[in-house]
Amino acid sequence: MAKHIVDWETIYAFVEDAFVGVGVPREDAKICADVLLESDKRGIESHGCNRFKPIYIDRINEGIQNPVTNFEVVKETKTTAVIDGHDGMGQVIGYKAMQMAIDKAKEYGMGMTVVRNSCHYGIAGYYATMATQQGLIGITGTNARPSIAPTFGVENMLGTNPLTVGFPTDEDFPFVLDCATSIVQRGKIEYYDRIGKDTPAGQVVGRNGQALTNSTEILKQLNTGEAALAPLGGIGEEMAGYKGYGYATVVEVLSAALQAGNYLKMLSGFGENREKVPYHLGHFFIAIDPEAFVGLDSFRKTTGDILRDLRASAKAPGEERIYTAGEKEYLVWLQRKDSGVPINEAVQAEFSKVRDALGLTQYTFPWEK
Repeated sequence: MAKHIVDWETIYAFVEDAFVGVGVPREDAKICADVLLESDKRGIESHGCNRFKPIYIDRINEGIQNPVTNFEVVKETKTTAVIDGHDGMGQVIGYKAMQMAIDKAKEYGMGMTVVRNSCHYGIAGYYATMATQQGLIGITGTNARPSIAPTFGVENMLGTNPLTVGFPTDEDFPFVLDCATSIVQRGKIEYYDRIGKDTPAGQVVGRNGQALTNSTEILKQLNTGEAALAPLGGIGEEMAGYKGYGYATVVEVLSAALQAGNYLKMLSGFGENREKVPYHLGHFFIAIDPEAFVGLDSFRKTTGDILRDLRASAKAPGEERIYTAGEKEYLVWLQRKDSGVPINEAVQAEFSKVRDALGLTQYTFPWEK
């Protein structure tokens, strides 16, 4: 069974209805669907439909994530806020927290909000792009399940902890740098596992210090602590792995210390008896208004000039073009906007299972025709 394309109207409606079916309020379900499918729009399949059932639907059904989100502001100033998400929908928490930072920045030039007790909030670039769409700089990060080993270590301690930045530009797409502080993120290994592909050597290390490549076994051993992801730059100092380790730590601190949240091994998702428990993740969101500095038009033009100069620089032999962050994702969207989302075989089965379990009989998918 090959990949099948599901058109955008159908996939949005189904994902929204499925979230509603497990107890998410309709307006929140729209946000959850939008964040989830934004990943597929950008071609980042590790965080889109591939995670719909196992990361969101299953966790709600298991009782470790609340479908109804209690977004509590526990402390607030004119430019800052501390939020408790009470283990609700990470996408809803992230959307509201980022918009709060944006609103503060529009009024005071800069705004920052931090969150504790949240769940996986999806593609981090979504929130940075919320800011760029409103003419602001957006910065966000989140901690996650322990995955990364410190430099000179083999124990998974830090999450994949993305540090994500978005800039508005005078081009058709913003600059959005959205990447983990590990060489590979857990979601990519989950994707490799789904399609039966090994993880490239050098990205995951075992307790004996040797590289691991079996994607299925890696996922198991990440949960048991027998495997760890290498930070950006790799294990040790030879390729400057300490830089990735350092940036992952920055994200961990900003996702935990400002909001008195959980961190490191506290985010494993397991209790004392290995029972599943909520993850209690933390996030941070920063918005900066260029109007408070040189003005939006000036900022957009300078940023665009920098990006154009980079793309126009000398290319390596055999290479046809140079890209800037956000460009490849924009090109994927141009290819997919009139067709839909490619769904692989494993996710096809999950979609059919969710539909049948929730009685959403109005949906017939392409692979069933």
